[in-house]
Amino acid sequence: MNTKLHAIADAEGRPLRLFMTAGQVSDYTGARALLNSLPKAQWLLGDRGYDADWFREGLKDKGLKVCIPGRKGRKTTVRYDRRRYKRRNRIEIMFGRLKDWRRVATRYDRCPKVFLSAIALAATVIFWL
Repeated sequence: MNTKLHAIADAEGRPLRLFMTAGQVSDYTGARALLNSLPKAQWLLGDRGYDADWFREGLKDKGLKVCIPGRKGRKTTVRYDRRRYKRRNRIEIMFGRLKDWRRVATRYDRCPKVFLSAIALAATVIFWL
């Protein structure tokens, strides 16, 4: 069973919102689910999987500046701040720290709800306690 974890993190790389989808589902599904629960921020940094015009417009409507590089197959190029985009490594570090917990890394739980609960517990202990 594959799953994909979508997360919103703060500037220090601490997870604020978590959402899980099936592994074969597009990143747009996670983006749509998390769009309404975004915290107040100035910038949103995301990877190429979240490059969609409707998502960019939704973020601009919420008053967020967007730093998401365009997909390789995109007809019109999208400008983004490369220096700011390098800070996205904080969320990659967050995922790496979550995988330090053996239960999260090996995915013992078959039920997605239980697995997401294990991730939330690990995130609470690692980042918030």
